[in-house]
Amino acid sequence: MRRGWLRGSVGLMTVIALAGCPTGAEAVDVRSAAQSEKETASPLAERLRATIDRLRFEEVLDTAPPGTAQAGALRTPVDKEATQSPRLRARRYAAAADPEPIVQQPQMDATIIELDRKGRPVSSGTVLMSPLYKDGVVVPVDRNLSTTSVRWRQWDDAGWYADKGQGSIDVVAGRENAPLDHMLNYPASVLKLMVNFGVLRLVDQGEIGLDDTFDYRPTSDSSVSLCGTAASKTVRQYMDESLTWSSNPASCALVKLLHEHNAIDPLNQTFQDLGLETLQLKGTNPATGGRWSNSITMSSLDTAKLLTLINGAPGRVWTAPNGKPVTSDGVLSAASRAFFLSKLRQQGFNDMLSTGNWCGGTYPAPGIPSTVASRWIGADGTVTVAGNKFGRDVRPCNAKAQVSFAHKTGWVNNTAADAGIVRALPGKGGRHYIIVVFSNLGTQYIDANRPDTPAGIYPFSYTEKFAQLGRAMDTYMAKRAERN
Repeated sequence: MRRGWLRGSVGLMTVIALAGCPTGAEAVDVRSAAQSEKETASPLAERLRATIDRLRFEEVLDTAPPGTAQAGALRTPVDKEATQSPRLRARRYAAAADPEPIVQQPQMDATIIELDRKGRPVSSGTVLMSPLYKDGVVVPVDRNLSTTSVRWRQWDDAGWYADKGQGSIDVVAGRENAPLDHMLNYPASVLKLMVNFGVLRLVDQGEIGLDDTFDYRPTSDSSVSLCGTAASKTVRQYMDESLTWSSNPASCALVKLLHEHNAIDPLNQTFQDLGLETLQLKGTNPATGGRWSNSITMSSLDTAKLLTLINGAPGRVWTAPNGKPVTSDGVLSAASRAFFLSKLRQQGFNDMLSTGNWCGGTYPAPGIPSTVASRWIGADGTVTVAGNKFGRDVRPCNAKAQVSFAHKTGWVNNTAADAGIVRALPGKGGRHYIIVVFSNLGTQYIDANRPDTPAGIYPFSYTEKFAQLGRAMDTYMAKRAERN
């Protein structure tokens, strides 16, 4: 029998007390907002909040503290991924002055949606952390996996320091009086989920085919450092490169393809119609497919909901704001969902919530115990992705893996992002869930115990605390699955 949304719910007064909301002048009345919308908070949400709080993300070190030359060099208002290659990153670390403790509580936006064996949501938890909510705060959600209790703001690189993590540009209109206020992290390469979703919508509509050749011909050189130059490949190949090893040029081509089919505005409207109000692919350049900037927004909750639809579930998954049922089949065809999932399962960069590419070392910590796709594993067991060598034999960890993780990672200097679908391998229990984490703790921030990266090896991109978060929540989800 399917578990209801309110199964195991806790009293809202208890949630507020546990959630570490600000006090005094910064206090917010989450309880009244939740009660007015019949939103709830679950034990899963509180476990997620407590785990994030326990890991003390504020202990990271900043390699480009405010006021330093390194900090100024990293501010890129557009084409934010353009100067973020591993080689440039390694040089920047080597040239950096002694790192300093981060100046304020990090920004974080995390969601877990627990799924039953058919992929239907049965419980969820969303947690925000910021200088306003130093211990983390649980976001109450309703039966449609929705909330109006948060005033979502657009990311501002300089404003995170200047305004203590509180943005100035609203993402969703009419939320000025919401009890919670959060500046959404720039999603980095997780934005490619929106791009590829839009392309598959065109495939389902018969506008294009996966095996059609698209001649990418940028009519401007303004984004060449991000997007590269002209190319001619099939849509299928662009999508594979975009999702499995996060190719920026392939993704620019897909964005330009969407522009050429006048599909950007309809895609953004589709997100609104589905109740995914923070998913906005805005500000990109029709001439190149580039210009990826802070106007592109995603919350962890809406990203997790999108992945729930891509994963597939029978019947109504939730009800849209217009009162219509939202179904997986109504969003993408079964064939398109299968293709999408197959590419996410072949993710090459397993180095944030999961750390399979770093198997067997003392650093980073083990994350979600997932497999590494065989396509990236060489004869010696080490992983090489798009020329980037990880240098660890991953076969022992693959042999012990408990789950598959169909996911997409992303990073720039002030973004860390990972979003995916976890499913137990045969005989390894029944857990099945979506997990999404966005944070400002990108490559600029490191652990105090981080070892030097050997020459020729891909540098670890994030604090290992994300891997510890992934492992802790996976262990909890496995226990939940055993009980149910």
